[in-house]
Amino acid sequence: MAQQERAVRTRRAVLEAAAIVFGEHGYAAATVSDILKIAGVTKGALYFHFDSKEALARGVLDAQTAYTGPPQDLKVQEWIDVGLLLAHRLPRDPVVRAGAVLSSDPLGREQYGSAWPAWVDLSVGMLTEAKERGEILSHVVPRQTAELLVGAFHGVQLFSQLECGLTDVERRIATLYDHVIPAIVVPAVLARLDLTPDRGARLFAQTVSVPRPVLADRVS
Repeated sequence: MAQQERAVRTRRAVLEAAAIVFGEHGYAAATVSDILKIAGVTKGALYFHFDSKEALARGVLDAQTAYTGPPQDLKVQEWIDVGLLLAHRLPRDPVVRAGAVLSSDPLGREQYGSAWPAWVDLSVGMLTEAKERGEILSHVVPRQTAELLVGAFHGVQLFSQLECGLTDVERRIATLYDHVIPAIVVPAVLARLDLTPDRGARLFAQTVSVPRPVLADRVS
């Protein structure tokens, strides 16, 4: 058990170090040496979990959807919470921030992929269940809505990043939901939803004591 816990800690340290380097320098300029300096692990330990810089980038992207918030009575609220919690974490969590940087890299993503398809698939599943429960309007197509929101979220996040370093991203994402949600949710459900900009912070505070899940593939 101690060996497994050590492996999880090592993997987490490597992922977070890689996220810091990718977030600051981008994929092309990032080096394994820089990641090792921040992680404080040996090259052998790093390569045990990730056999290349490309694998490190994929690991950062895979960690994006590892935690999406607690369950709610309304499935559509759970879906909204995914975005509001992500908006709260973007300026604060290097792994989330690096995922946004990597997903936006037009050259790098040809090698390691993007987190966007995972976010779309997650949203499709949640919206489909919300529709089955009668929470969203009958004409809504879950995949179309999911793709629209993921694309719009990225645009809003990028605008906030360039304009003010993500200091207002929570407010801007809440505004996005304020405009979109009334077009897809039934009125009775709409009245029960919490779309306030500070909801992500409140959700994060509720779960701050829960360790961030890290995808452990092997034990060293």
